[in-house]
Amino acid sequence: MIDPDHPRFSIRRQCGLVSISRASFYRQPAAETPENLELMRNIDEAFMETPWYGSRQMARHLRRQGWCIGRKRVRRLMRKIGLSPIYQTPKTSEAHPQHRIYPHIHGRARPLNGQRLHRAVMAQPQIRVRLPQRLRDRQRRATRHRFLDRLLQ
Repeated sequence: MIDPDHPRFSIRRQCGLVSISRASFYRQPAAETPENLELMRNIDEAFMETPWYGSRQMARHLRRQGWCIGRKRVRRLMRKIGLSPIYQTPKTSEAHPQHRIYPHIHGRARPLNGQRLHRAVMAQPQIRVRLPQRLRDRQRRATRHRFLDRLLQ
C-alpha cells in the first residue's frame, strides 16, 4: 500500500493520502507473549464449557485455577479471540402493550433553533398544538403541490 522507495511521493505524503500516521506505518505490531497465548487457550477451553461467562466471571474462574489475572486483561484477550458471552439482553426499549403513552413527556417543549412559534389548530377542536413556522410553511407547500398535481393529471 505504501511504497517507501516511491520516486514521486514521500512516505509522509503517502501516509497523508491513506489517512494514517507515520508512526503507525513504522511501528511493527508486537506478537503475543507465550503466557498470553496460554491464557487465551485456557479462556477458550473454559468458554466452550461456560459460554455465558463474561470477562468478570472468566477472571474469577481463572483465578480459581491459579492464574493471577485482572478483568481488563481477560476482556482484552476475549475480544482478541472473538468471544462474547451469550445472555439475554434487557428489553428496556419495548413498551408493554397495557402501559399508557404520555406524548407531552416525549415531545419537545422548546422551539428548535429559536424558531418562532405559532398556534396551529389540529384536527381535534379542543387541543391546540404549537408548530414551528417552517414546519407550517412546508405543510402548506406540500398541500399546494398535491393540489397542483391533481389538477395537472
